[in-house]
Amino acid sequence: MIATIVVILVLVLVVAVVFKSIALIPQGEAAVIERLGSYTRTVSGGLTLLVPFIDRVRARVDTRERVVSFPPQAVITQDNLTVAIDIVVTFQINDPARAIYGVDNYLVGVEQISVATLRDVVGGMTLEETLTSRETINRRLRGELDAATAKWGLRISRVELKAIDPPPSIQQSMEMQMKADREKRAMILTAEGQRESDIKTAEGEKQARILSAEGEKHASILQAEAERQATILRAEGERAAKYLNAQGEARAIQKVNAAIKSSEVTPEVLTYQYLDKLPQMAQGEASTMFMIPSQFGDSLEQFAKAFAKKDEDGVFRYEPSKADQETKEMAGQDDTDAWFDTSSDPEIARAVAEARAVANRPADSPIAAELEQLERSSSTGAPTLPASAGDTLKQEQPQERPVTEPEES
Repeated sequence: MIATIVVILVLVLVVAVVFKSIALIPQGEAAVIERLGSYTRTVSGGLTLLVPFIDRVRARVDTRERVVSFPPQAVITQDNLTVAIDIVVTFQINDPARAIYGVDNYLVGVEQISVATLRDVVGGMTLEETLTSRETINRRLRGELDAATAKWGLRISRVELKAIDPPPSIQQSMEMQMKADREKRAMILTAEGQRESDIKTAEGEKQARILSAEGEKHASILQAEAERQATILRAEGERAAKYLNAQGEARAIQKVNAAIKSSEVTPEVLTYQYLDKLPQMAQGEASTMFMIPSQFGDSLEQFAKAFAKKDEDGVFRYEPSKADQETKEMAGQDDTDAWFDTSSDPEIARAVAEARAVANRPADSPIAAELEQLERSSSTGAPTLPASAGDTLKQEQPQERPVTEPEES
């Protein structure tokens, strides 16, 4: 029984010795080992053997970067305004032994030094500079904190101002100022936009007026040119019409003269024509009477004695001169078929063909009878076409035949 107890005690002692002689340090941590109360070494990341009951692990230190946020601190600026500033400090322990033996609590030390440095830096700035100089404050805080905590085995990576809260009255004033600044910028931008819009509108109206003036100029030029061409063409047409009219009158006179010469008219015929036309000359509304010249017979007698020959019976007889071949040809009928050529107008050509077809029908045809009836009705009143001839003939207006005046001898 005693032997069993002794064995158990020995086993417990062996387990305790083994437990005291082995230390497991995780990755990212460091252990400060003391031997008989004095610092011997720093181990990290692995299995470490210790001398039982002589060596011991004083402290385990986290060697990773740590981010510590401190509560808001009241700081007075250069213009005597109190602002609340939150800071965030990022640091890493490079020497665990100094962090354990150099300071009692390095977290409290970092906090106190950060607050003191922050008050020192911000105390030399106004509120506006503090709000607009975050980068400068961060850089100065990091430099001074790194220099102050180097003896503790710490390395300050960065310092950031998380928030800067001025007093409520100052915040209200700042909001009003920012609102005024925004309204000012908005008014400036609105005025700039209106100015640009007016400039663009004026330039557009200018270009539109220039283009309109150019268009009116070209239109006036084209209109004047068109009027000039039209005037020239009208003048040419009138000139050609007058020339053709003169040619027609001359040709008509030539034709009448040639016809008279070729017909060998005698004074008796001329006298008869003159006497026959005298009643027609007196048919005008203003003519109530006509007179025969008393010397008309004497004129004929003198004409007969001058141009006629006295026969055996003592009567003067006029023998007209024979017309030459050229006069007879001129007095002959001209080829006027080309005057009525309707090939350029299909509708006129179709109407002429229908009229010719009707004219060429025999006298006993229904159309001929209707035409005869039309001629009889035209002598009493306005001509009307029968319904059966409406598809073939077109109603024509009656034309007055010109009265041929007698030629003066």
